[in-house]
Amino acid sequence: MKKNIIVKITFAFLLLTHYAYSQVDVVYNNLVWSDEFNTDGAIDSNKWFHQTQLPSGGSWFNNEVQHYTDLLSNSFVDNGNLNIVAKKEPFTDQGVTKQYTSARLNSKFAFTYGRVDIRAKAPNASGTWPALWLLGKNVNEDGGFFDSNFGTTSWPACGEIDIMEHGIFPGQPINYIGAAIHTPSSFGNTSNKGGIQASDISQNYHIYSMNWSPNQITFLLDGVVFYTYNPAVKNASTWPFNADQYLLLNIAMGGFAGTIPTSFVQSSMIIDYVRVYQNTAVDTQSPSNFVASVGAVTGSSVELLMNANDNSGTIAYTISYSGGTFTIYNPSGSQKSVVIDNLASNTNYSFTITAADMAGNPVANNPIVLNATTTSNPVCNGFDTQALEGSFTLGYNYSFQTIGNDVKITFELLDSKVGLVAFLRRQSPFNETQMTNVSGQTFTQTITGQTIGTTITYAVKFAFAGGLSVTKFISYVVGNNCSLGIEGTTQLEQQVYPNPVENLLHLQLSDAQNYITLTDVLGKTHSKEMVNSNHTIDMSSLKPGIYFLRVENAYGIKNIKIVKK
Repeated sequence: MKKNIIVKITFAFLLLTHYAYSQVDVVYNNLVWSDEFNTDGAIDSNKWFHQTQLPSGGSWFNNEVQHYTDLLSNSFVDNGNLNIVAKKEPFTDQGVTKQYTSARLNSKFAFTYGRVDIRAKAPNASGTWPALWLLGKNVNEDGGFFDSNFGTTSWPACGEIDIMEHGIFPGQPINYIGAAIHTPSSFGNTSNKGGIQASDISQNYHIYSMNWSPNQITFLLDGVVFYTYNPAVKNASTWPFNADQYLLLNIAMGGFAGTIPTSFVQSSMIIDYVRVYQNTAVDTQSPSNFVASVGAVTGSSVELLMNANDNSGTIAYTISYSGGTFTIYNPSGSQKSVVIDNLASNTNYSFTITAADMAGNPVANNPIVLNATTTSNPVCNGFDTQALEGSFTLGYNYSFQTIGNDVKITFELLDSKVGLVAFLRRQSPFNETQMTNVSGQTFTQTITGQTIGTTITYAVKFAFAGGLSVTKFISYVVGNNCSLGIEGTTQLEQQVYPNPVENLLHLQLSDAQNYITLTDVLGKTHSKEMVNSNHTIDMSSLKPGIYFLRVENAYGIKNIKIVKK
């Protein structure tokens, strides 16, 4: 039995509110509907409806094999918990006999926006498919509680929110629970899903939560966010979530859950409580202390920093600029960072920012207008005719351009070739990626997530009808305007001999301290050391083939192709 239920509810609420303030966009404070399952026996018929009618054809969806019943043996309240029990037993209903029974409950309460918390133990036995989820109140599903009065819309246009499912994720371990969103834009094996590994869900109570705001839907396990759905474009196809949804609790058998073992007898989902929170109080108090400033600026992005306080716990910031208008939500008193990207370099932008609470009360100092000028995107250009493989007659142009933390690499082949394609070749670890043809014989590729100040080294393989040619490796310092690793003079190359080499490779270098790296065509490093101006590399144990020697010293960076006989 539940004891001191008021204390329990208060503690859980405060705990989850703490998590919610730090991890969700809108905090919902007022308990508007719940079932604590305090009365033993049948479920509360004022709150729940047994959905038992079979779909057309006599079988439930997804090849499930159970009958849903209103039998007390399949759903009942005992010792302060709702028990939903899936059982192996022959049962005939609506002229159809099935070998398994279970229960599927619809809440008689529907709502728009809020948080759902369900504390439960769920079955993890093979062949069982426990689910805690929501459907649009307008779903046209014969036998559902709301269907006769509101069922105007087919699935998935009604929208479906799966808070927790288990047993339908091939390749995932036991106790992996998933959450998913089904809409016209993605349904069935939807791409809009997330999951998390939980401790034994059949032996341990977990709190499965869903926080639904006008901006996003966030899923939590025991107060920790593990998936958020927030489509950039919200329309009927991606966001049918601006109307009432109702709760469903059930255990399905078989279907996507796989084969049911012959030893299966029964399995239960035990639910301690179901709670729905919204913000119900009339709010007339406007936010205060609204501040906004410009943060980091790059050649393609501007960071905006915003903060404000409000009694409701949530601030809505609306940002307008030449690229459009959008609204984001953030907890009161917590600084929000928003990065506006895809901007033109060396360009001035004006951002108009307003703040309001969830009731629409604006701050007194709306709007704040911020101006920022993006920096120039550092770019280095060059020309060369040197080749690692094949040869070049007219040569090639190249450029490396830093855009934020990305580097755009562009090569243009000047030799006229038929059937030309290009591959960007990374030196270490070795990798090749096909480049995008911009026009004519110009190709580009952007490598993302680079660190300013680090050195990257790339070449390009041009393949064409009848052969291929590979450029020299070019080193570039990310974020610099002209820090291409320019190879040294031809005199430097003549001081690395013999080439081709059979055993000993002699180096006579132009600096007293030189950092050398010897790699093969697969990017494997065979030697890496600091050497003086006269040095010998023993290559007798290496297999015949092509190797690359990188020499870095005060005079620059030199990449030399070495042929091992």
